[in-house]
Amino acid sequence: MRSHAPSLVGRDSQLTALDRALSEARQGRGGVVFLVGEAGVGKSRLAAEAVGGALGAGMRVLRGRSSTTGPAVPFRPLTEALMSLFRSGEPLDDLVLGPYRPVLGRLIPDWDNGERESSSMVILGEAVLRLLIAAARGQGKLLLLEDLDDADPETLGVLEYLIDNLEYTPVLLLATVRTDFSDALDLAQSARRRGAATLLELAPLTRPQVHDMVAAQLGADSPDEVPAEVLLRLWEDSAGSPYLVEELLQSMIGAGTLVQGTEGWRAVGDLRSDVSSSLARGILRRIDRLGAQGLTLLSAAAVLGKRFPLTVLQRMTGIDDRALLSHLHAGVAARLVLPDEPAPDWYSFRHSLTVEALFTQMTPGQRADLARRGAAAVEELHPELPGDWCALAAGLRREAGDHAAAGRLFAEAGGRALAAGALGSAVTLLSRAEDLLASGSDPAARAEVLEHLLPALAESGDFARALDLAEHLHALDGSELGPARLATLHTRLAKVAHTAGRWSDGNRQIVRAREVLAAAPDEAVAAAVDVTAAYLALDTPGSDRTQHAEKLARSAADTAERYGLPVVACQAWELLATVARERDPEESAAMLEQALATAERHRLPLQRMYAATRTGGNAWLAEGDTTGLLAAREEALRLGSVSIVHTVDGILVLDAVLRGDYEGARTAADGCLAVVRRLRLAPAVRYVLTAQAALAAHLGDRTAMEAALAAFAEWDGSGSQEEPLGFGLARAFCALLEEDRDLARAELGAVLTLEADNPSTYHLSGTHGLVLLLDVLAGTADRARHEEITATAVARMRWNRQFVLLADAVLLGREGEAAQAADRVEAALSVAEPYPMARHLGLRLVADAAHQDGWGDPVAWLRSAEHYFHERDTAAVANACRAGLRRLGAPVHQHRSGTSGIPGQLRTQGVTVREFEVFKLLAERLSNKDIADRLFISPRTAEKHVASLMTKTGSANRADLCARSAALRTA
Repeated sequence: MRSHAPSLVGRDSQLTALDRALSEARQGRGGVVFLVGEAGVGKSRLAAEAVGGALGAGMRVLRGRSSTTGPAVPFRPLTEALMSLFRSGEPLDDLVLGPYRPVLGRLIPDWDNGERESSSMVILGEAVLRLLIAAARGQGKLLLLEDLDDADPETLGVLEYLIDNLEYTPVLLLATVRTDFSDALDLAQSARRRGAATLLELAPLTRPQVHDMVAAQLGADSPDEVPAEVLLRLWEDSAGSPYLVEELLQSMIGAGTLVQGTEGWRAVGDLRSDVSSSLARGILRRIDRLGAQGLTLLSAAAVLGKRFPLTVLQRMTGIDDRALLSHLHAGVAARLVLPDEPAPDWYSFRHSLTVEALFTQMTPGQRADLARRGAAAVEELHPELPGDWCALAAGLRREAGDHAAAGRLFAEAGGRALAAGALGSAVTLLSRAEDLLASGSDPAARAEVLEHLLPALAESGDFARALDLAEHLHALDGSELGPARLATLHTRLAKVAHTAGRWSDGNRQIVRAREVLAAAPDEAVAAAVDVTAAYLALDTPGSDRTQHAEKLARSAADTAERYGLPVVACQAWELLATVARERDPEESAAMLEQALATAERHRLPLQRMYAATRTGGNAWLAEGDTTGLLAAREEALRLGSVSIVHTVDGILVLDAVLRGDYEGARTAADGCLAVVRRLRLAPAVRYVLTAQAALAAHLGDRTAMEAALAAFAEWDGSGSQEEPLGFGLARAFCALLEEDRDLARAELGAVLTLEADNPSTYHLSGTHGLVLLLDVLAGTADRARHEEITATAVARMRWNRQFVLLADAVLLGREGEAAQAADRVEAALSVAEPYPMARHLGLRLVADAAHQDGWGDPVAWLRSAEHYFHERDTAAVANACRAGLRRLGAPVHQHRSGTSGIPGQLRTQGVTVREFEVFKLLAERLSNKDIADRLFISPRTAEKHVASLMTKTGSANRADLCARSAALRTA
């Protein structure tokens, strides 16, 4: 691939890299290339070269561009690129896309049958990927997305998925991004760091390269044929920007300060003028050559934005088809505008400076008039204002000074974005609407904006701003709004307070909502009040909070069913599932399935995300499986739901603690806590602090544990859902690692008292597992108590189940069922496999009872526990294990370097480091003398080690011992 443009200089390395990437895509090794540079540095020109190279090689090219006209509209560049497939004339119905075809209806109107099943960005990304692969048809494909710095968060979410999955496809993704700070630039740099993309940075041209570019533009053989003062001015004024070099050069020629004579180019007059003024004058001079009608046409286009649709432009100006196309072609020839391929109805200005230059020759009144005509044209041509037309019309109405109309249009666009789960776009659009309507005289319009803006701000984590809007509600309370609208606003603010963990503020808003609704009862609005009140009730301290919350949620669910309120229904089923989890996991799962089905049927991506998160949480509690939580977190991240992302992060921190990944837990907790503290997301702060306390406890660091719990108390921890975890997972475990069982039982007793006063839906505090085991060991719990606890669903959760099984083993041992007791321990060890600390602590706890009642293998259990706690410097438990071994008459071995290299089975059998060295040599069937020579010991000592090994391993004879050694070597 080589440049066909004489001014494309200094880009040989980038051209080579693009040529190679295209070649690899044609061979099925696709990838991602980002062209990164400042405005005017030549990204679009280089991308055009890539397009030419791809087309020349027979590849299919899809092009899309992010909108710069008003706020970002979800998926615009992807939709624009994929729609070009349908203009190619090739049949697409035969593409093998399976269930992903309806998903693509979100991007491709031709396939929108109203039945797409999922709003997950992961699924949407996979659907786009499969379409790109299927449509390549063996040719290879170039997907070019320009101006990603203006892209919406939803587009970037899909692109992040594509970036990680294009490597073994025939698709090359090429994207242009400015160096200005943006989410797109973060995405590009992150992809480069993890090796998922190539980032080609386009630096400004060097001075020699600028000189070569000028010579090429003027048709000169070398820079020596260009006046030196011209080269100097162009270098100094352009700062190496190819675009500015080109514009300044055209300005000089247009102004007559650079002319061509019989002896070549020469400078005439003063070249020293203001750069911006010079550019503006030069651009306007070129526009003037188009005539008065051409100036009017381009002025109207400038008001529409850097990109402009021809149909709207024609309706604004009243110019006929022939004149319109004539002026556009002249504009293209004058290097002012260009077709915005592949959109057939759109053109764009070559640079934003052209738009700015046009603005300099318009009065504010003229701009407002053109904007008003533009808005009217958009609304006439697109009455429903679908897609990005609504945002474009809103921006034009604002430019025209019609703030009320602009505010309503921004509100409509923002409401659509929120319904689609595009939180980033929703906040931007709705914030503009709120600013425009704040000082207006239409309280109903402003109230509608707040109804959408409040939950959008809460989901995106901006609680401070959301709660500040409470002041606006005071003003609206005195307006002519109806009770239903006011009650809805107070309910939305109550939901914000609940998300932020401010239950008392939320309850005050619920009281106010019920007061205003009493004047004109409305069952549908009352259902929304009830479901929000249910969530607040679950967090408000009180012995009946669970029952009260469940009653409110059931009432809301019933009303939602009668009146067709899908959002309320989803929220109600999600809460009911949380409450039901304690008594029946299947009932809980069924309720979440109902919420998921409702969310998908009504296209409610946020509610689907909440239901998926709770489903993932249930799976984690049931079996320690984090797969569902991780998937929900990815979906929340793509939707922009900060609260859910950090809620899941807190659970994952605690999971890492329980799994013994202490370093990972510490790092994750520190990072998460810094963010949620800044956001003042109280529930997440409390949960992470609880996890930090558990981490310190599992490390035996009581001081750090108490510091974390003190910080927890400062975040309204008393009476909270998370409080029992601090006693059960932190204080009780810390006491056990200090070998103080009485203190551990006392801490768990405190948990029982707490939950009697304030029931919790968090079930890992020990009330249905650890406390049972300790009480059985202490003789205060019998078979009846065991059966009472095991009958509950909570006792079947994996973390609790390990302790329940150990308690059953101790009881069976006392009942004389030695074999069954040993089997229960094996079952407990299997359940406890992910939790090494709890697993070995359980072995230490039951060993004495097993020895006393004569069942199991307490010596092996104590040895395994001793080794584990010795390796982790948990001295109290390690010493207790050694003391237990002595009581059992088993030898206690000194720890020497190399102990960690002994396989676990041999270590539990008491094999020492030196014995293991002998054991390994037996695989070669060496004699005692040969072993002694190898290890520099006496044959007598070697003989003793072999005899000891036969006893410890239970080998029938020396040959059996040698066979075991050989098997270990080949394993």
